[in-house]
Amino acid sequence: MERSRIAVAGASGLIGGALVRSLTADGHEVRRLVRGTPRAAGEIRWDPEAGRVDAAGLAGCHAVVNLAGAGVGARRWTDAYKQRIRDSRVKGTAALAGAVASLDAEERPRVFVNGSAIGYYGETGERTADESTPAGEGFLPALCVEWEGATAPAQEAGVRTVFTRTGLVVSREGGAWGRLFPLFRAGAGGRMGDGRQYWSFVALHDEVAAIRHLIDTDGLSGPFNVTAPNPVTNREITAAMGRVLHRPTLFPVPAAVLRTVLGEMAGDVLGSARVLPTRLLESGFRFAFPEIEGAIRAAL
Repeated sequence: MERSRIAVAGASGLIGGALVRSLTADGHEVRRLVRGTPRAAGEIRWDPEAGRVDAAGLAGCHAVVNLAGAGVGARRWTDAYKQRIRDSRVKGTAALAGAVASLDAEERPRVFVNGSAIGYYGETGERTADESTPAGEGFLPALCVEWEGATAPAQEAGVRTVFTRTGLVVSREGGAWGRLFPLFRAGAGGRMGDGRQYWSFVALHDEVAAIRHLIDTDGLSGPFNVTAPNPVTNREITAAMGRVLHRPTLFPVPAAVLRTVLGEMAGDVLGSARVLPTRLLESGFRFAFPEIEGAIRAAL
């Protein structure tokens, strides 16, 4: 892609920060959406929960990428925190989509990439799921459906709109693996529950590369699963972590303990999501780290 201007919401997060570094390194101009008063060149003010965006800051951008939202795994799911998770995603997406749609046609971004998650599919057991699989049941599937639906104003304005249904990102810097690495390094890691549940992972490098591929490739729209093509079980991940870190993996965490500690969120840890990136592969994207051991080594 030629050097261009790209706006990123959620630029301080795990994926957003990596994306900004990648784009900046290649000479693109990045505009960051910030909640407070802009203090640096290229910052755009917004208040996602209040539904306010400085739309003028988006004018002339080639792409808008929305990766903002309260962390799903950041704390126990109380009713209040579930509402915060929802509002930060749905209201923020609706505000950005509305701002994009409000611009004159010649100033509108050509593509709107909106974050989503493989939580869309809910529990899949050993069945594989791809983008043709319908939404599951429960809090996360309902959230993802509403989250993606909030992009409607941008789509109706004719902006190419993409949903990145992201899996578990393998990185030392945050997310699920940001918590797993210290445990396994200390020799305190182990399988969770019976370990037979599938975890659909993606290396942070591949996550960023996929987003850039979806920005750059005209004609791509709708949902794309951003997960490595070889999902593995929690038991297999535990073994791979032990091999790479040269540590024992003797401390399984019983399902009952997870439910006590995590509450409703334990269902997301113990649940199985065997998700395939069918449309991403069909579009010509190739993963640098398609296997779990390579993704773990890349993170280190």
